Amino acid sequence: MTISRIDWVKLISEESRVSPILKLEDFVNRLGVSEVRVRRALLRLAHRGLVESFGKKIFLNLLVRDFSGRELVNVLRPQSYISLETALRDSGVISQTPLSLICVTTGAPASFRSKISSIVFRHIAPHLYWGFQSRRTQYGAYNLAEPEKALLDWIYLQRKRGNAIVTDEFNFRKLNSDKLLSYADKYPKPVRYQLLEILLRADLAIHRSSSPGQKETSDAKRPLIP
Repeated sequence: MTISRIDWVKLISEESRVSPILKLEDFVNRLGVSEVRVRRALLRLAHRGLVESFGKKIFLNLLVRDFSGRELVNVLRPQSYISLETALRDSGVISQTPLSLICVTTGAPASFRSKISSIVFRHIAPHLYWGFQSRRTQYGAYNLAEPEKALLDWIYLQRKRGNAIVTDEFNFRKLNSDKLLSYADKYPKPVRYQLLEILLRADLAIHRSSSPGQKETSDAKRPLIP
């Protein structure tokens, strides 16, 4: 089969029912044409606004309207999961939505950006690759950190990057304190000490904000540090 006989618009229209991700190697194997010829064809479609280049060998099918971007995470980095600010936002620990999907990976750190999607990967040590669950979308699957793991990843990487640990707007009531402290045992001591300091400050702030004489709920009475 030659590339001149392929109706590429029809092909990506059919693909849009299955996946928003167009891989060069998949077309090479299925159509029996060279990678160079496939890339040229997809670049022509990109000029027409039908697909968009995303990384070296991946294009996004713009005919897919409900693409979340999360389907790309484990395609770009198989050993990875969504964590940090994105996972904390998903669980309600923070209220601000990050501009990119923030992930961690045991592979190389990287950033991938396009007009419709932005994904950032930060590196973690292999022994910290745990504490996540698989999630599915209409078009694929991705891994998402538990909120307790996302917070610990965040503290760990903030410290490594020399960034300030600012948690004034974090809602720690969305976290399981027992699980959080148990997970912290698997991190370096400075991370554990930092977590205890954060939880102590959060407890003090919660008690100070309680009005004198106001009846507290059972949840408000539960300390963050058991």
